[in-house]
Amino acid sequence: MPAVARIDPKTVFTAEEWARLTRRSSARGVWLVAHAWGTIAAAIALVTLWPNPLTWLIAVMIVGTRQLGLAILMHEAAHGGLHRNQRLNEWIGQWLCAVPVGADLAAYRSYHLQHHKYTQQPEDPDLSLSAPFPISKESFARKAIRDLSGQTFVKQRLPALKALFRPRADAGVVHDSFVASGNARTLRFLAANVVLLALFWLAGAGIWYLGVWLVAMATWLPLVTRIRNIAEHACTSTSPDPFSQARTTLANPLERLLIAPYWVNYHAEHHLFMYLPCYNLPETHRLLRDKALIGRVTVAPSYRDVLRLATARS
Repeated sequence: MPAVARIDPKTVFTAEEWARLTRRSSARGVWLVAHAWGTIAAAIALVTLWPNPLTWLIAVMIVGTRQLGLAILMHEAAHGGLHRNQRLNEWIGQWLCAVPVGADLAAYRSYHLQHHKYTQQPEDPDLSLSAPFPISKESFARKAIRDLSGQTFVKQRLPALKALFRPRADAGVVHDSFVASGNARTLRFLAANVVLLALFWLAGAGIWYLGVWLVAMATWLPLVTRIRNIAEHACTSTSPDPFSQARTTLANPLERLLIAPYWVNYHAEHHLFMYLPCYNLPETHRLLRDKALIGRVTVAPSYRDVLRLATARS
């Protein structure tokens, strides 16, 4: 099928508005990456200083969401949005965002741009993530249990680890938008995590590398990744109108903390104007609302509403 239609920003925004929306800040991009790692460090410090079941649970949820945040910032780097210097953008996106969560920036970019080109079309590599919906509540509950019990994590990661001992050209696994494939990527992921373990150990929190970082990656990260994928395209239109092919979810502060960091909830605006930096997406949403165009956009009031719609099949 042909590529999806694109919106000419000149037909929507004034020249001044578009210049403001497209303005990128290298300092802000670097700050977002520092914020993700600083939030992870703060969560680890919380459970280290006050170890109890409640602080552990809070730390796991926060760290898992910031692991998703690192993948989101890798996505930002894939669009050239973390730093104006392209070499720095690539280095930060790869080594500080992608590799620690098992991804690869170059491979992701190639895959992801296909998703933008053929959104919700048969050629869309992400179509399998949205096509099955709506599903039943029971089906979603089973998937959530697999996520939170670590079964999804093992299913996604184990083949790549096994491939290290049985090298072959097609070794690995491709899952979702940021799970890397191939032996080189797996080795980078393992090396990065050895470095993280050493840093945790030097900070006197070695046990929490296992108890929070790895537990979060094996439980909360798969669940919030699933919710993110559902919210972005499940039960949206397959019409030619690009305004309707992705969803924006109006996340509240708790949802932004535990499900949708770094403005990832403004997914419709990102698809309409994919090279806007993520921190300008809220203003893009506001301008579309002020121009009476938001009615053409698929908008959900919250992630609860998205899940209610996506689990409506009896």
